Amino acid sequence: MEIILRHDVKSLGYKDDVVKVKNGYANNYLIPRGMAVLATATRMKDLKEDLKQAQFKQEKIKANAAQVAETMTDLSLTIGAKAGANGKIFGSVTSLQISQALKLKGYEIDRRKIVLDGDVKSLGSHTVTINLTKEVHVVINVEVVAE
Repeated sequence: MEIILRHDVKSLGYKDDVVKVKNGYANNYLIPRGMAVLATATRMKDLKEDLKQAQFKQEKIKANAAQVAETMTDLSLTIGAKAGANGKIFGSVTSLQISQALKLKGYEIDRRKIVLDGDVKSLGSHTVTINLTKEVHVVINVEVVAE
């Protein structure tokens, strides 16, 4: 029996995959739990259209992310932190602080997309990677200065 998966199913496939399974597995487990639907001609046609639209959306998102990445390539942030005499800061600079500094520069970046190379616990220059999408990444320079 051919089915279309509505969710990722471990050891079977991912969402929107068309897979062939035994009748009992489909009728007694996958379909009643809403994990799959029968692969009829109408549903196959709908699936193709949905995948086409999803691909168009992904390309549009990727193009926007590439445009934002291009404007951010030469960006440098300065973040102030309280520090001791030896150059160590009290606490650390977090992705939330970097996100807020980016917001002041005009970029609305979610803090979960910011990847720090280890803990930022000292004054000086640090590199930070921002994952705009799966394929588009930007590396910016963050300067931590004493307040």
